[in-house]
Amino acid sequence: MADLDDLLVKTSRTFALSIPVLPEPTRSEVTISYLLFRIADTFEDASHWQAQSRIEALERFVELLRADNDEDGASDVQRWLALLPSAHDGYLELIAEVPAVLEAFRTLAPRAQEEIRRYTIRTSQGMAEYVSRTAASGLQLRDLADLRHYCYIVAGLVGEMLTELFLLGRESLEPVADYLRRRSRSFGEALQLVNILKDSADDALEGRSYLPADVSRDEVFRLARRDLDSSTEYVRALQQASAPRGLVAFTALPVLLARATLDRVQSEGPGAKLSRPEVAGIVQQMNLALDEDRSALPA
Repeated sequence: MADLDDLLVKTSRTFALSIPVLPEPTRSEVTISYLLFRIADTFEDASHWQAQSRIEALERFVELLRADNDEDGASDVQRWLALLPSAHDGYLELIAEVPAVLEAFRTLAPRAQEEIRRYTIRTSQGMAEYVSRTAASGLQLRDLADLRHYCYIVAGLVGEMLTELFLLGRESLEPVADYLRRRSRSFGEALQLVNILKDSADDALEGRSYLPADVSRDEVFRLARRDLDSSTEYVRALQQASAPRGLVAFTALPVLLARATLDRVQSEGPGAKLSRPEVAGIVQQMNLALDEDRSALPA
């Protein structure tokens, strides 16, 4: 897992902090699934490519996920890299390592492979549909329902997939399984809404307008807070069901960071973010709460 962990650090900030606390085999499963989703994200975000090129890359990625062990995508990688899908060095390195990520994916337990493949394909296909709507001026979401559906495609599905991975082989979580599943979508979508509000100015420069023109920012902030409330219920259900500490910490930390980031963006505007010392302080407070057997998420 050493090479994959290095890719994780180079392509993520929040999840590079939280994934390592997961117990095995969930840690390996989530690391690999994060990298697969990030590959799809890289193609979706390649706004300097023609829309058809982005759609073809996503469709080919889906084919590779469905293929047997003889399909590693090596020839595809050379073509993708020649077109420079991103200016981010970490994302380019990840695209170069697509064969290695696929190889690692195929070593996972069959049930984990099934869940990861199913959800990664669904999000890749959903991304392709949104890319197909991209006009010369970029992507513009129509209304609040469109925004919620987009967040489901790129993040709600992640929350659903993570929940299925958490439940694999953990009979102690069966009593709360349905409760978690009902909130799993909100767990992913809340984090995406916070990112959209935080990054709206930068996204606009790259031709992506995720905030619908006729929807007030206040309404989107309210939606994000409702989803964060549902995410809080999700984390507390895990903790009350005596889930492994790593699962609780992994889910609690993004919610804590999202809460603090949302407050900062609402008071200071797009682009505002937490400093590294602030992030470290949040991590320290969460760990102290878990050490003292208190709720990871304060009221």
